[in-house]
Amino acid sequence: MLYFREALQRACPLYLSSIVASEFQVKQAVTDLPLRNLQVLPFNIDHAMTAGQLMRSLQRDREDDRAAVKDDIKLIGQMVCESITHLLTEDRNLAAKHLARLHDQGLTTARAVLLADGFETDWFEGGQRRLLGD
Repeated sequence: MLYFREALQRACPLYLSSIVASEFQVKQAVTDLPLRNLQVLPFNIDHAMTAGQLMRSLQRDREDDRAAVKDDIKLIGQMVCESITHLLTEDRNLAAKHLARLHDQGLTTARAVLLADGFETDWFEGGQRRLLGD
């Protein structure tokens, strides 16, 4: 919730992928989300083509759930196509891991912001840590 409030205060665009919306709807109604503050991002053909190329380049771990990996790569494909720089996630084991691997290969510049690591305003300031005494 802190990232959401900070993004609104700083007028940062917030996106809701239609892929995430479908996953969310399994347990809770999407209409419970603050949709007026989110730009809904449909999954379309350029996202699909980019996701397919990323999937070919991805080194998956044997224990990774194939269906979950495919959804993660679709999200990352959307991010690449739309120049989205950050992914807010609680998923350290798949989404963040795969985004980091694709970043390390130079296939995306996007980064994962792990909600479990706590709130950091640094993400809104180009990842720069504040100087002591600020």
